[in-house]
Amino acid sequence: MRVSSNVTYNDFIKNLNRNAVKVQKTLNQLASLKEVSQSSDNPLLVSKIMNLNVALGQNATYAQEIKDSISWSDTQDGALSSVGESMARIRTLIQASGTATAGKDEINANKNEIQQEMRSLVDSLNTNFDGRYVFAGQATNKIPFEVIETNGEVTGIKYNGTGHNLPREISDGVTIDLVTDGSKMMEADGEDLSTFFNDVMTALNAGEDGDKEALSGELMERLDKFSSNFVDNRTHIGAVANRLKSAGARNETEKISLTQSLSDRQDVDIAEKYMEYQNQMLGYQTTMAMGTKIMQTTILDYVR
Repeated sequence: MRVSSNVTYNDFIKNLNRNAVKVQKTLNQLASLKEVSQSSDNPLLVSKIMNLNVALGQNATYAQEIKDSISWSDTQDGALSSVGESMARIRTLIQASGTATAGKDEINANKNEIQQEMRSLVDSLNTNFDGRYVFAGQATNKIPFEVIETNGEVTGIKYNGTGHNLPREISDGVTIDLVTDGSKMMEADGEDLSTFFNDVMTALNAGEDGDKEALSGELMERLDKFSSNFVDNRTHIGAVANRLKSAGARNETEKISLTQSLSDRQDVDIAEKYMEYQNQMLGYQTTMAMGTKIMQTTILDYVR
């Protein structure tokens, strides 16, 4: 079969261009350190890379949500710790007022301090995190608790928030409720905290020396129920915080896995890619050398 010079030249040019494209592609990969730079390079691979980038973006969003929720729960725990201290002090003062030796002056002093502790308790329950009130239900921009005053005396507490917890999505399809329903802080065994404090003030104001029987008996029992309720809510918040920390650990593991998968598909192995480049350059240079010999062929080479 006779092969014309034109066919030889065309094959040479075709092979030279093919090798040049390979070399240029590898040079681009080495320069960018990425396997692909545009979707036409490898549509399937680009699609997988885009999906991984979306997954990493969602992972980062969930990580921030978890971090924010943990800080929120830690703020709540600190607030309820202060509430517990106030309740313990109020208990001590009520107990002291219920003793037989407590006179009018002592009871008045205790009453004034109890009112201050009630204000302190409200301040603790009105704690906010990043400008949002942590015990306001879903109305996080509204101060949830306020003291009720009668004739200049603090006689109770009013809750102005909503009766809902605050849901947070911490992973795909997984939601956790932050304990934000402040109305749960106001109830214990069907009793209202505001009513209890009003009854305490009534007992302290009764007669010359107060209602000793109420102060040393049923009011102490009722206070213990409310104190236990605050402890129960704090325990619930601690359980939520533990779950959030576990979710945070899983989120970090997922991030590492996604990052590794993305790197495996997107990033080049520099050493391997450089060896590939050297082999391609060798092939390109060999093609150029053979082309030089082909291009030097003239009609005289066929008539010798």
